[in-house]
Amino acid sequence: MLPYGRQSIEQSDVDAVVAALSSDWLTTGPRVAEFEADLERVAGAPCVTVTNGTTALHAAYAAAGVGPGDEVVTTPMTFVATASGAAMLGATVVFADVDEDTANLDPAAAEAALTARTRAIAAVDYAGVPADYDRLRKLADMTGAVLVADAAHAIGSVYRGRPVGSIADLTTFSFFPTKNLTTAEGGAVASIRPELLDRVRTFRTVGMVKKPELLRRPDEGRWFYEVHEFGLNYRLPDVLCALGSAQLRRLAAFKARRQQLTARYDELLAGVPGLRLPVTPDDVDPMRHLYPVRILDGRRREVFERMQAAGIGVQVNYIPVYWHPVFSELGYRRGMCPVAESFYAEEISLPLFVDLSDADQDRVIETLRGILGS
Repeated sequence: MLPYGRQSIEQSDVDAVVAALSSDWLTTGPRVAEFEADLERVAGAPCVTVTNGTTALHAAYAAAGVGPGDEVVTTPMTFVATASGAAMLGATVVFADVDEDTANLDPAAAEAALTARTRAIAAVDYAGVPADYDRLRKLADMTGAVLVADAAHAIGSVYRGRPVGSIADLTTFSFFPTKNLTTAEGGAVASIRPELLDRVRTFRTVGMVKKPELLRRPDEGRWFYEVHEFGLNYRLPDVLCALGSAQLRRLAAFKARRQQLTARYDELLAGVPGLRLPVTPDDVDPMRHLYPVRILDGRRREVFERMQAAGIGVQVNYIPVYWHPVFSELGYRRGMCPVAESFYAEEISLPLFVDLSDADQDRVIETLRGILGS
């Protein structure tokens, strides 16, 4: 089965992990700081590593002070963690509809969803295409909300000349194997606001405070620490950080190959009846994580099943979040975001990963063309 996404591991990655395993530090060691510094050079802002993209969102919302009585405005066209991270802190999630072309959070819909209780606006860079951050920033500043970017798909992407990671107040990344780079499991939070990043760092380390100037009892001894607010152990170990740093050295090549594959899809699928191709706005330079096409005329399920039967791993990204029982049982109803639901009804993600060969991509294209033409 040809997968829809897959990691790219070379000997340099293996060597980096073996070196970490042979060191004195498997976790909480020097490779954590090294990986965070490497990430900062790509993200354009300081970063704190965490165990995965889901915990990155949880830590970011906690750092933003999200809690009971607050509202978080976000998109339903995402993985559930974008919403559940806020809900688990006691906030009310308010879903706003998406843009017809990009499936990113529609700023006009987000504005209509704002209230005096809005604590955060959380955008998602769907498929690696950055959201409309200039308009969303104006909304956040207007209401005093924290702007959060779920950039699980988008490390390496650029918005109007600025790297994703340097725009929102808090930006989260995922390093799952199918993402743009991998640490096996892993994630990070970037922030342009030092006080928020300090809160992320403390939260991911079980709430432990060690800096003498912050301790309420600073004279106890060098071993002493305090917990001022609850946190969790979301630390990413040195072994996985070593893999991340090795992967980052290949990020430019990863982006170039993903762009080549995207351009081939664009060219070879152009004009196919019953098929709508993804749109890339002129003001962004994305590192595409997904190649999401839309299957028209009610044929999405048929096409999905026939592609799978042909040995081609396609995927659907995503089920509207509020359709999940955990949200529907809270009173959320289908029909809330019609553009997102229409997008979901038609979307299929075609295989897109760095080691996808031209020959295998041609097979994907020929198979899809044949199904749609039958």
